[in-house]
Amino acid sequence: MNTVDKIRSMAKKSLKSIVLPEYDDKRVIEAARIINQEGIARATLFTPEMMENNEKERYINEYYNTYKNKDVDIEVTRKLFQDPLYYTSMMTNEGKFDGLVAGASHTSSDIIRACMRCMGIDERITIISSCFIMEVPNCPYGDDGTFVFADCGVIPEPNARQLSRIAFSAAELTEKVLNLTPRIAFLSYSTKGSAKVKSGDKIANALSMLKALAPNLLADGELQLDSAIVPEVAQIKYPNSPLGGKANVLIFPNLEAGNIGYKLTQRMSGARAIGPLLLGVNKPASDLSRGCLIEDVVDCVAVTAIRAQ
Repeated sequence: MNTVDKIRSMAKKSLKSIVLPEYDDKRVIEAARIINQEGIARATLFTPEMMENNEKERYINEYYNTYKNKDVDIEVTRKLFQDPLYYTSMMTNEGKFDGLVAGASHTSSDIIRACMRCMGIDERITIISSCFIMEVPNCPYGDDGTFVFADCGVIPEPNARQLSRIAFSAAELTEKVLNLTPRIAFLSYSTKGSAKVKSGDKIANALSMLKALAPNLLADGELQLDSAIVPEVAQIKYPNSPLGGKANVLIFPNLEAGNIGYKLTQRMSGARAIGPLLLGVNKPASDLSRGCLIEDVVDCVAVTAIRAQ
């Protein structure tokens, strides 16, 4: 059974309610039909007609009172809540849905802002980032071609603390969703000082912070990609690495590298890329790519459902 099949099977074991606020996107409509038909989750296509006036007014006031000292006024807030995205984000925060998946017709910044402000940020992690589950065909590396890539969609230039939290939350997802032991590599174009890189100190600090946060996690850096995932290369370049060239969680030094890395892997190897899966949000949520396929929506819902179990 491949990784995608395992994820869908695991989601079916304990059905969760996942809301899809992009009710008029044909891909999302068909995905919802498949999800409900196959019993992957209880998917709800949420239309504007499903918003209750009293609840909507309550959500508007709650949101406005929370953020009125920042960058919103009451009219801006009312405009936001014309879109089911904000309404369903508030519902998810209250437990009326177990998770939310959107992004087929909204930008990533739209989804992240709605989730951050309506659901809140996990106090342990303190930042929102994202990851992809990658399933690479005919690949002997990682866990038979299965990897988690992070961050590929949110933080442009993470500092050491942010890198450590990205790694920590990606590791949690790896254990929860994939039932795999995370082996974390902080990536660079240098392996343990083989080249002078400005990110070297940052990665060293991130590794130290991660070990303080979760001493039992297996992690190393800075590592070139081949040193991280190819045992034979690791033996040559850095034989003392605890990873031994068997990393399955790849932490990219910045958003450029992460976004390029996942798209390059996806397009050139025919890999399945499930995500972006938001990390650090108080409730399970996923941000779809606007170029997503129907199967991408189904898989993101399945992962989101597992995270809610």
